[in-house]
Amino acid sequence: MSKPEAKLNGSPHGMKTLWPWIAALAGVIVVHFLVTDRLNPYFFTILMYAGVNATLAVSLNLISGFTGQFSMGHAGFMSVGGYVSAFITTSLAASHPDLINDPNLSPFVFGGVLVVAGLFSAFMGYLVGLPSLRLRGDYLAIVTLGFGEIIRVIVLNVDAIGGARGMPNIPELSSFAWVYGVLVVTLFSVWRLIHSRQGREFLAVREDEIAAEAMGVNTTKAKVRAFATGAFFAGVSGALFAHYLRYLNPQTFDFNRSFEVIIMVVLGGLGSLSGSVVAAIFLTVLKEMLRPLQELTKLDFRMVIYSMLLIVLMLTRPNGIFGTKEITSLFKRGRRSSKGGAT
Repeated sequence: MSKPEAKLNGSPHGMKTLWPWIAALAGVIVVHFLVTDRLNPYFFTILMYAGVNATLAVSLNLISGFTGQFSMGHAGFMSVGGYVSAFITTSLAASHPDLINDPNLSPFVFGGVLVVAGLFSAFMGYLVGLPSLRLRGDYLAIVTLGFGEIIRVIVLNVDAIGGARGMPNIPELSSFAWVYGVLVVTLFSVWRLIHSRQGREFLAVREDEIAAEAMGVNTTKAKVRAFATGAFFAGVSGALFAHYLRYLNPQTFDFNRSFEVIIMVVLGGLGSLSGSVVAAIFLTVLKEMLRPLQELTKLDFRMVIYSMLLIVLMLTRPNGIFGTKEITSLFKRGRRSSKGGAT
């Protein structure tokens, strides 16, 4: 009995592996009370955007990094989650304001809205993924890019959610605890999924789809599952974004937004969750660090310098900052080297 029990505790699904995630959530709550209303609003906004971008990058990494499917319409799923959640909360604010304004009820309402927004985005991911994920390579990229543009055009022509004018007066429900708590939950969920049977199917599809089919893997089903799961967390990130910015505009979710997320995933490393988080935070902060240069020169060189830095990083680190490894492997390597030096 002792051997199987030890094996379970050492596996990615053992109880011991839950404590770091619980500690991370507790740390998020502590930091929430330390930075809220104390940090400069400008820096706090950058911090919030970085958390939203990190969740978005992790969700795309599940599709592109772990399953090997090149999606160029991820911003479309983010917009679906943002607009669905904003429509629900603005409707509730008009009809039942107590549900939104009551500090004891609003967290439960917002949590339910996040789930609904994610499920709606996952459903859209399923609808798009089921017929299109039989394609591969460039064909799949073109289809997903087209999907993102279809969603944007639909939003532009729906007056119920503001149309081209955008959607203002969205209740401010997002907070540091929500944004980074969702990021921890997203990382945990994707990590557990990758270390499950479905995760091994994702990796098999990424490495060699033909060989995976020969081994009995339903590759289309695996790709659709990954697509829908990634779309779910993209929708949740869109809902968090909407309820912090309090205004949505269709131009926010154009193909440039999808390209930014792709850059974060590639720069961090395809197949590295911690790489996606680090790259998302780095690129979000970098764009704001270059803003004073625009004020100094009266010209917008930010994107030029931004692009040049990306080129240099990709030339020096073609597999991304972490490649397929996680940040924990660096600590393990340092621990081994220190033990080797001691001996």
